[in-house]
Amino acid sequence: MTTQRTTGRRKQAAAAAAVVAALLSTAACGGGNDDGGSKNGAAGYDAANNKVAQASLAKKGGTLKFAGAQDADSWDTTRGYYGMAWNFMRYYSRQLVTSKTEPGAKGTELTPDLATSTAKITNGGKTYTYTLRDGITWEDGKPITSKDVKYGIERVWAQDVLSGGPVYVKDILDPKGEYKGPYKDTSPDKLGLKAIETPDDKTIVFNLPAANSDFEEVLAMTSASPVRQDKDTKSKYGLKPFSSGPYKFQSYTPNKSLTLVRNENWKQSSDPIRKAYPDKITLTLFTNANDMDQRLINGDYDLDINQTGLSPQGRTTALKEHKGNLDNPVSGYIRYATFPQTVKPFDNIHCRKAVLYGADHESLQTARGGPIAGGDIGTNMLPPSVPGSEGQKYDPYEMAGANKKGNVAKAKEELKACGKPNGFKTTIAVRNNKPVEVATAESLQASLKKIGITAEIDQYDGAQSSGIIGSPSNVKKKGYGIIIMGWGPDFPSVQGFGLPLWDSKYILESGNNNFAMINDKTIDGLFDDYVKELDDAKKEQIATEINHKVMEGGYYLPFVFEKFINWRSDRLANVYTTDAYSGQYDFVNLGLKK
Repeated sequence: MTTQRTTGRRKQAAAAAAVVAALLSTAACGGGNDDGGSKNGAAGYDAANNKVAQASLAKKGGTLKFAGAQDADSWDTTRGYYGMAWNFMRYYSRQLVTSKTEPGAKGTELTPDLATSTAKITNGGKTYTYTLRDGITWEDGKPITSKDVKYGIERVWAQDVLSGGPVYVKDILDPKGEYKGPYKDTSPDKLGLKAIETPDDKTIVFNLPAANSDFEEVLAMTSASPVRQDKDTKSKYGLKPFSSGPYKFQSYTPNKSLTLVRNENWKQSSDPIRKAYPDKITLTLFTNANDMDQRLINGDYDLDINQTGLSPQGRTTALKEHKGNLDNPVSGYIRYATFPQTVKPFDNIHCRKAVLYGADHESLQTARGGPIAGGDIGTNMLPPSVPGSEGQKYDPYEMAGANKKGNVAKAKEELKACGKPNGFKTTIAVRNNKPVEVATAESLQASLKKIGITAEIDQYDGAQSSGIIGSPSNVKKKGYGIIIMGWGPDFPSVQGFGLPLWDSKYILESGNNNFAMINDKTIDGLFDDYVKELDDAKKEQIATEINHKVMEGGYYLPFVFEKFINWRSDRLANVYTTDAYSGQYDFVNLGLKK
């Protein structure tokens, strides 16, 4: 998932990056309430990072108050692609299976939701059968049926009307694109997708053309939520979705506010996942992130829905004065540079490796915000939250070790090997609405100059990414030899993270994310093996091997395994971060203190 899935980064002052990193380091080493407690009753620093803070203090009732600097891309379960939206949607949508409401890595495990159990898998991994629970209802009290689940999933095919969301389920169930979606469906009930059967209202059967071992992960995404056909307002559905969960929309004004209230027809007995502690949930949206952060610190709001960390100004204040209200989770994102092979001389592996060795990795980390707000130095391309990751233990270019400040001698050896002993000129492409990325580009530019590579920085319109860096022909025309980007898993597997980046089938004429233009039969073959493999241990081995092949090709320069400084108010109870949503707090069971 692109960084957009994390809801758009706050505007930060690029020039202040090094200063902020120093302040963070000082505060982390002794400033604030370092005993973990707080004069104002907060749980303590990192108290909710991969563990539950104040679980026993949660009460029924009250208003949970979210603040945000950016609205969702869409509140329609089919169309949303921001991670915070997927997290929040579980208040008003349910799925056959969903992520466990547990902290850290345990949160990525799947558990039954609308279904009585996880899938019964037969036919060599190609048939998935579910039985729906008793007592599951819509907000008007009518039962949720298997046909409602099927119809909700079919909406993913209506890309001409409902574009923007993930399409894994479409690609897996209908790889040839034969079904035209419910709005063009000629069958009377608009349920003509043959790959899904609903023999009765309680049974739903998925017939995959080919096995895919992550299919149940795909069904846990909110894009597989039920939608009732008579309540489908098509492109307007995101303005007031019809609830299958414990809360329903009371009011919504885009880019301003959203209020959820209890769905009186939801039954706790039918829902093993959601505790539904608050009576009301509000979201207030701000145009200025610094204003929002100050209101959080003042206690006017409980947490930031965007979950992208406090901005530099807010971080500095919070670390000094309110450290007990902060958590510092690993986000699940990797920030990196990648080298399109269509742009010379990056078609040569030695020219790519010259950049890997020439980069000053500590300087890049500082530009991102330092070890606390930026993250650990990235050493490879598989996030720590994805099975098969080896974290910093796998460091083939010694980016966090001997070469962390760069290795000029090795870089010059690689330049000689690629036929450019005196260096070369190239262009770094970076989004103009991401100051922290501009700071990163400037760091890379300075270190490459030391080895004879002259890099010009081209800041392009970040809102137009898919048509600028997502167009291989435009990348080649512009001479973008280095593209700065970031990516996190759509679901916690090498398929949910790396398939769009590294598989040659995903090289697209527009909206391309395989920026490096990797066309490697070995990597493609490993992905083919992965989706067919049903044994978890073997899947992890394949994921590790894919990561190794990507790093051996020198296609990427990882900057950091990203971390955030996130705020939680004194009022919050039962709060914890989860790998299921890339280190965000798990929204669905947050409560207020007794």
